[in-house]
Amino acid sequence: MNQISLPVLSSPVTVNNNPESEYRNGTGYSVFNDVTYSLENYNGLFITDRMDALNFRHRISEPGYFSSWHVAGDPTLIVIRSGILRITLRNGDYRDFTAGDMFIAQDCLQADEVFNDQVHGHTAELIGDQALSAVHIKLSSLGD
Repeated sequence: MNQISLPVLSSPVTVNNNPESEYRNGTGYSVFNDVTYSLENYNGLFITDRMDALNFRHRISEPGYFSSWHVAGDPTLIVIRSGILRITLRNGDYRDFTAGDMFIAQDCLQADEVFNDQVHGHTAELIGDQALSAVHIKLSSLGD
């Protein structure tokens, strides 16, 4: 056990000179990637390097919760405590996160970019009849 992998929801930046870009001069469609972190053996405890956090919040969402297209903004580690949270992307891909799962949401806009609800973001919805309980930990950066 020398590494851990976490799903990361991000938004790639596209530029004019990339002919394969679907969206130019800004952030494109949100995508899922997996980021791998090294684990160091600390007397039988396998742990990553420290990552700075800015704050954390507890979250509760009732059954039927749905959030239309939006971006996360700053990198946020989301730890699911109960319920099923479905994150859906523009291309129809989605991932369901359940109790014990965690992921990093960091899809965002560039500083001078205006949100376009036809291009940017993801949706979030609660699946099933159990309330969602989660912890949101605002990261100062994604880390390496």
